[in-house]
Amino acid sequence: MKEKGEKNRSAALTVGVMMVITLSGKILGLLRDRLLTVNYGSGSEANAFLTASRIPRVFFDTVFTSSIAACLIPVMGEVLQKRGKKDALKFAGNFMTVMGIICAAVTLLGVIFADALTYFFADGFDDQTAALCASLTRIMMPTVFFTGVAFCFVGILQIFDEFNVPAAISLISNIVVIIYYLTLNDKFGVYGLAVAFLVAWAVQALVQMPSLKKKGFKFYPSLSVRNADMDKVWRLLLPSMVSTWVLPIMQTVNSKFGSRLFGGAGVSAIEYSYSLYTVIAGIFVLQVTNYIFPKLSKQNAEGDPVQLRQTLRSTMHTTLFVVIPMTAGLFIMAEPIVAFIYGGGRFDQFSIDITSRALRFISLGMIGYAIQYVLSRAFFAAQSGKEPLFAGIVSIVLDIVLCAVLAPRFDVAGIAVASAVSFTANGLFMSVPLQRRGVGYWDREFAIDMLKISLSAVIMGAAAWGTRVLIAGHVGKLLAVCVPTAVGVAVYAVCVLALRVDEARQVTSAIKKKLGKGAPE
Repeated sequence: MKEKGEKNRSAALTVGVMMVITLSGKILGLLRDRLLTVNYGSGSEANAFLTASRIPRVFFDTVFTSSIAACLIPVMGEVLQKRGKKDALKFAGNFMTVMGIICAAVTLLGVIFADALTYFFADGFDDQTAALCASLTRIMMPTVFFTGVAFCFVGILQIFDEFNVPAAISLISNIVVIIYYLTLNDKFGVYGLAVAFLVAWAVQALVQMPSLKKKGFKFYPSLSVRNADMDKVWRLLLPSMVSTWVLPIMQTVNSKFGSRLFGGAGVSAIEYSYSLYTVIAGIFVLQVTNYIFPKLSKQNAEGDPVQLRQTLRSTMHTTLFVVIPMTAGLFIMAEPIVAFIYGGGRFDQFSIDITSRALRFISLGMIGYAIQYVLSRAFFAAQSGKEPLFAGIVSIVLDIVLCAVLAPRFDVAGIAVASAVSFTANGLFMSVPLQRRGVGYWDREFAIDMLKISLSAVIMGAAAWGTRVLIAGHVGKLLAVCVPTAVGVAVYAVCVLALRVDEARQVTSAIKKKLGKGAPE
């Protein structure tokens, strides 16, 4: 029992450190985005740059995010468990060699067809903006290769239970870009900014190499595309691609429709709102799932369905305990958050209005986003890709249809609603098969807890809204965000404690225990 408690504390500490590192990286990411808005606003250079940076990211997410999440970690974890470290490293070398060649080919094709890609991603741009976007795309396309290497290293380190260094790579890359803004942007402009982003992605790979060496990593290059281990990769690859394409493809679809709004400024509104959305969701959801994914893979390899279900259920419970109030808070506080983070310089009130409107309605999909992200990891840990494939296709088609219907009538708000509905549908479609198999997270007790959390979040949202209205016009931008947020958090804490939600009781017990240890005898 004591050993189990120590493991839980160790896991909580690891996730806590990851979240602190990630939070630091996200704060720097917001500073990076603010420097972009202040210097370029929502004008043609900003729209061209944001679209050009989107293109290689979509290709990267197509090839490497899905491959690492769904293929490298579970298959390498199984090899490590059954055949040992040397064979696991040989598989990793084989995987990296094959995927590296694919990424290099994608990079070359992206450079060659940059003009066509620009039109595909943003057909609403004028000729000058489109030409600039194509040029910037050619500069940034090699990020596909560098991020491929970096995220292979991330997967390998996570397999060997090293989570903090992978969590820090975005922090370091953001520092590189911020240094460019503060020193060289006035001289080299948006073209230099594209080069800075390319260098930042290369640095993400380099900073992980010392940790890999400490873990005893050796690179065994191999071009074998057909062996027992790689066959498992190919079986998982297509389903994993489609399921993990959901967010980048939605962003691509939304940016395409956004390029037709407000003279192209809809692109900036969508991109900036997505950046804030993924920052807020990513601080918690991504780090928790990154931590549990190797654990789920190992439990699946050990054939332990009871433990697998318990891990999934507790992860989902804790995730929604945080994400549900996040959703309520972001819906209420969208406008002051956007004004505080992005407002100023060339980012005028019009830009604030359209960006906050997009953020407010896309926040409604955060619960579905969290559910689908956790559940996709559960399916891939079991080396099963059919369900995420189906859910991904449905949600992507739904997003395209809803954007076509809603964008002309409700501009960026319609695009955001389309994303929110699609995220929610994705999460629901993946929940059903797990429940049917008897390894799902949903039961009567879970449902009651979610009702308690939702009620607490509604009360919290009302308190934050009332505070926001009360202090409007009397405080600066920082306090306009911090005061309602602090009131909302306090109200939520009181509500979940009064309703005896598990996480609230655990936090209270931990605080009492800590205070008890520090009390004089």
